[in-house]
Amino acid sequence: MNKKFRLFGTASLATCIPGIALAAMLANALTDLNIRSGPGPEYPVIGFIRAQDAVTMIGCIEGSLWCQVTHKGKEGWAYSQYLSTESAGNRVIISERRPGIAIPTVTYSPATSGAAVTTDAVTGALVSGPVVVGGTAVVPPEQVQTYVTSNPVDPVYLEGEVVVGAGLPETVQLRPVPDYNYRYVYVNRQPVLVDPASRRIVYIYR
Repeated sequence: MNKKFRLFGTASLATCIPGIALAAMLANALTDLNIRSGPGPEYPVIGFIRAQDAVTMIGCIEGSLWCQVTHKGKEGWAYSQYLSTESAGNRVIISERRPGIAIPTVTYSPATSGAAVTTDAVTGALVSGPVVVGGTAVVPPEQVQTYVTSNPVDPVYLEGEVVVGAGLPETVQLRPVPDYNYRYVYVNRQPVLVDPASRRIVYIYR
């Protein structure tokens, strides 16, 4: 059923024609994916999409990979590199912005959204990697979680989203875990385990 999109803050549809309702676009998460309160890694996580779950697309910011979505009654922002939709019988990544996919354009105003955001600067970018369906490549022992959460470190903020398989720049310092092969760091406010050889995220503590 067609319905009008409700926009976040001062969001507006660039493709909207007055008096005509637009059909909601559905997308699926390619991997376990965060929903954030605003369009950026510095905004708090307010929800979570499991791999293959469907979301309703409200629209994407022009020139950005962040899109506004709703999922199970939660409205927020997700990274479009890990969202796909169906076009002509094929699955297409939202971030590819193919001409045949009509994605509404939205804008964002922190002043009217009421979303809290850290003042820490984004200092780099996560490196795209293989998508791990389900978001978990390893199952760490409980004592590792205890150590990681009991020994927090200052977070680094990287453009992109924290997903299993994403790579960390060489500038990010990895911390050792006693008697364990993987190291840890807090990325975009989330503790993660990292393979020190490949520098790819292998586990995310949510």
